[in-house]
Amino acid sequence: MNLSKTFALLVINRRSFSRNCAKYQKEECPEETIIVDKDESITLIGINRPRQRNAMTYETAEKLSNALSAFEADATSPIAVLYGVGGTFSSGYDIQELEAQCDRGSLDFLLRHEGSVGPTRRHSKKPIVCGINGFCVASGFELALMCDLRVMEETAILGFFNRRFGVPSSDGGTARLSSMVGYSRALELMASGRRVQGKEALQIGLVNRLVATGTALGQAVNLAFCIAKFPQASLLSDRNCLYTNGYSRHGFRAAIQTEIMNTSKEVVTELKEGVKRFKKVDISPSKPDLGHVKEKPIPDWEREEIALENEAKKKT
Repeated sequence: MNLSKTFALLVINRRSFSRNCAKYQKEECPEETIIVDKDESITLIGINRPRQRNAMTYETAEKLSNALSAFEADATSPIAVLYGVGGTFSSGYDIQELEAQCDRGSLDFLLRHEGSVGPTRRHSKKPIVCGINGFCVASGFELALMCDLRVMEETAILGFFNRRFGVPSSDGGTARLSSMVGYSRALELMASGRRVQGKEALQIGLVNRLVATGTALGQAVNLAFCIAKFPQASLLSDRNCLYTNGYSRHGFRAAIQTEIMNTSKEVVTELKEGVKRFKKVDISPSKPDLGHVKEKPIPDWEREEIALENEAKKKT
């Protein structure tokens, strides 16, 4: 499945779920709450509870954890894309299930080993790109922070909306946020619970790409393909070093030691192959091909969106 098909998948999701779920006004929509698909080597994982704005239940969180574990075990897929079906990424933990648990005096959602909305209490073994649309709030925001990279639509909304209801952050938000945006800014975002819009999110480093509305999934897949084309052993080694040094912070010497000790046999093998490729490449200005990476064709819909984005930038 190519990028055009990925975009078609998003359009179909938006149209079909409003039509199909109309039959179930008083029932849970019968579709799977977590959808797993593949676009060539890219694993696509969709949160599929659009009538509940993709709010997560205990069961949905378990399915998401299983899907991400299956992706980690899939040797044919170097990177995944996580997205929300139906116009919203995730509104956090399902408030009705949370209320029922509180009435029973249960803390199951807090005590779940990997996190209340998925495997948010650990680092994924392989990169995950997040496509953010609509609302990405409360623990749904923490789920997005779990991902390596975030592609956000310009009309999407981020925020710790759980602050308004006295629900604590329990899915890695306090562990990750300050490393991304700094202690003072992280504290302000958590304490105020205010909404963060696209332009600010990009400026402060909460997201990596800001894209036109309706294109988050396609652009996230495009970014995933850009990463998947590289040798993965060295990429994963550098990624693991960044995580260790970014969160542990044992000082510069310890950071250098971590960087050296993460050099594995696989990395050395890739390095040798890269040197051989480099020696065969013509690096003259007329042929600046340094990696024999085949460019992926851009579909017409994406060209149109890029043109619209460029026009919007000129106006601002």
